[in-house]
This record gives sequence, structure tokens and C-alpha cells, in this order.
Amino acid sequence: MILEPLAVPGGTPDALPEPLLLELTGLYRSDPAFQRISGDFPDPDDIRPEQVAASLSGELEPPSAQVLLAREGHRLVGIATVLAEHPDPDDPDPWIGLLMVHGQEQRTGYGRTLAGLVEDRLRAAGHSGVRLAVLEDNRRALAFWSSLGYRVIDHREDRRLHRPCTVMRKDLHPA
Repeated sequence: MILEPLAVPGGTPDALPEPLLLELTGLYRSDPAFQRISGDFPDPDDIRPEQVAASLSGELEPPSAQVLLAREGHRLVGIATVLAEHPDPDDPDPWIGLLMVHGQEQRTGYGRTLAGLVEDRLRAAGHSGVRLAVLEDNRRALAFWSSLGYRVIDHREDRRLHRPCTVMRKDLHPA
């Protein structure tokens, strides 16, 4: 698996090449159960390219944000968004904002691999830990992140939609 940063022409996801936007839309559509939990799209069974572009635009709003595309060969198998700096100045860790694997590729190891590659990038950048927030209704994600060594450090609402979340952290020991 390789990670490639999403190159955003003109600084806006609206300008993404149509084939890439359609590929990303397919990824988002592939897991309607997650989309129902997240509430990010009005109709999780009818996600449209312009909605995906708007979602990515929101993910890329903070200056330290990066969207990483996970590819196996030429196939898009996942996506991760990373905030190098959290908006809270008292929070020293980078954050994983989203890690999503294509619905047809789940339970094949891609999620673990993608998480590990993101952690490796953060470790190489000199970070000693990483945080993320999991929607409290997403039991499958809580189990996944716990199995990777993340531990619960807080419970609070997310900053954007005020949904109840479990905040988790993992120490990034040198490799």
C-alpha cells in the first residue's frame, strides 16, 4: 500500500479531476453503515460527488490538514485525514481526523496498514503521540482503535457537529 497526499488544484477540492472525485465518491458510498453513524451526508445511500468535494474542503480547512489517499496498485482502498496541529493550543499531538477503508476491503488488514503508515509519517515528523476522536455510537471503530493500542483519554463533543465522542491517544515510540 502506498500513501499519496491529495493534490488539490487551486486549493479547492471542487477543482479535483472528475475521475478522482468519482473514485473518492465511490469510497465514501461504499460504507453506508459508517455514513449513517457519522451523519456527515444527508442521505448515506445517495452520496454525490459535490458532497464529497464539500466534505474534503471542510477536512482541508485547517492549515495543518492533509488528506492521504491509500492505494493498492491503482485502486483507491482508503483515505486518512491528519491534522498536524489541533486547533486547541493546549493539545500537543497531531490528530487523525478520518480513517476510512473501502467497504469491500474492510477486514482485510488495510485499516491496520493504513493506520500504521499514518503513524509512521507522524513519528518521522518527530511527534511522540497521536490522538483521534471516535463517535460513541461507532463501537466497531472503538474496538479497532483499541486493538491498535489507542487508549481512551477523554469523552467530549466533536467541535463541528457536537456529537458525543471518545477521545483516544497512542504513544508513538521510535521505530
